[in-house]
Amino acid sequence: MWYVSTRGMAPRVDFEGALFSGYAPDGGLFMPEKLPELDRETLCRWSALSYPGLVMELCALFIGPELIPRDDLNGTSGDTGSAAIESVHGAKNVDIIVLLPKGHCTKIQELQMTTVLKENVHVFAVEGNSDELDKPIKAVFGDVAFVKKYNLMSLNSINWARVLVQMAHHFFAYFRCVPSLDVHPLPPVEVVVPTGAAGNLAAGCIAQRMGLPIHLVTAVNCNDIIHRTVQQGDFSLSETIKPTLASAMDIQVPYNMERIFWLLSDCNSQVTRALMEQFERTQSVHLSKELQSKLSVAVTSESVSDETITQTMVRCWEENQYLLCPHSAVAVSYHYQKLRGQQPSTPRCCLAPASAAKFQEAVLAAGLTPEIPSEILALEKKETHCTLMRKSDNWMLMLRDTIENMDQRWRNCFLNAAE
Repeated sequence: MWYVSTRGMAPRVDFEGALFSGYAPDGGLFMPEKLPELDRETLCRWSALSYPGLVMELCALFIGPELIPRDDLNGTSGDTGSAAIESVHGAKNVDIIVLLPKGHCTKIQELQMTTVLKENVHVFAVEGNSDELDKPIKAVFGDVAFVKKYNLMSLNSINWARVLVQMAHHFFAYFRCVPSLDVHPLPPVEVVVPTGAAGNLAAGCIAQRMGLPIHLVTAVNCNDIIHRTVQQGDFSLSETIKPTLASAMDIQVPYNMERIFWLLSDCNSQVTRALMEQFERTQSVHLSKELQSKLSVAVTSESVSDETITQTMVRCWEENQYLLCPHSAVAVSYHYQKLRGQQPSTPRCCLAPASAAKFQEAVLAAGLTPEIPSEILALEKKETHCTLMRKSDNWMLMLRDTIENMDQRWRNCFLNAAE
């Protein structure tokens, strides 16, 4: 399996090359050169697998030998950072750098990252939003020699490996929702995806192309660039990012849309490059009628207000005694909308990306009582540490200096061990 850049100006790489990377050298994102096509027999066999088994089968189509990186670089709008830290903190062969948008995560999300006081964990609180903190990460990964020298990789959905694993969500959801696989053609399932940077949405689009009969719904908050793109072909920034209860989705630059544009343009890197370079220059692109038509066939969209988010949280609690996080509520609100006056003709699954325990403010705004686990309560008593990235600082230089210092620490440890 080979991987190519969506912009077509970088050499193709194997899985190792895609894994140990962020952005491709030409500024694009890596995608498989050719997608496997799954037949009915494969889907039927996979339907009996556990979730871990399904992930393994899916990954086997795209991955060669397993590789363990040494340094990780991760920008997060909320949950990715804490999950990544949890997976590697205290490890002897991995360093992780996390950039969090200061003031744009909930207090609990920040504490989950800043209370991990391990030598290999480096957390930066950035005086900027999620879109702004992606810029220094992209600049660092643009230096190919630097990336190779220090074995850097990204753990958010810039990295193909993250999108690959997210594909399993769509297969697993399909197998749990479909009434039977013993019919022709295979029955469709609608998957509603709460969307920020669009990694999970891109994963769903790839699963579609591989033969999974799902229809995708992208549900966003009032930062609605993806909704406008699907509905009108208008891929352009709004004047400002509006803070919402679904804070991890407060994004105006959903970079994985580049993967979707590439896929829907029949893997045309020239078209994709022209679109994205214009977007980077002007912050505004209008899709061609053909591309916008293909997008609207593959994906339905909905934009949800904070008021609708809280109403959805209340309804779900009253009807099911289930406490939704605000991001999950963005998806479920679409489901409730479709239930009005009609019975669902197609099975529908709403992806739920986070626990409500992390979003006490949203739960209280809905007039509900947060369920706070003891592990979360304990965070407030722990010591915290992070490095502030002020607006006046050179964020890219700070990242590079941190990576170089980590490398020197590794070298010193190696020399001390040798002595």
